[in-house]
Amino acid sequence: MKVVAFLCRWCAYAGADTAGVGRMKYPANLRPIKVMCSGRVDPIHVLYALRKGASCVLVAGCHPGDCHYVKGNIQMSRRMFLLKNLIEFLGIEPERIQVEYISAGEAKKFSEVARRVVENAAGMDGSRLKAEWEEDHE
Repeated sequence: MKVVAFLCRWCAYAGADTAGVGRMKYPANLRPIKVMCSGRVDPIHVLYALRKGASCVLVAGCHPGDCHYVKGNIQMSRRMFLLKNLIEFLGIEPERIQVEYISAGEAKKFSEVARRVVENAAGMDGSRLKAEWEEDHE
């Protein structure tokens, strides 16, 4: 079971880095991917991660009002809201996509969020998106 985490370079990734430096534990099956801004995470990236076998995808960025690119985190939030609605319409659990706001100084919050997301993902079966893709492309 894998969880892919798209983390904003300025806040969420810095929080993950601080958690690592502080020896705070978080699950090893969380795969962090550093992006310049959470607003740059395209829904296609999230769907690709699910298709490739991720049980869950976390997109984490700066808190509202603190984005280094002004409104990137707000754009991400809107896109992920629409994507969750779309995948629910397709019959896939919207809980597979998690959105969080984590600042650079919130290492403890990052490790707690990482644990919670991985625990939630453990309770889900493999991604139906991956299974259907493999059926169609055999």
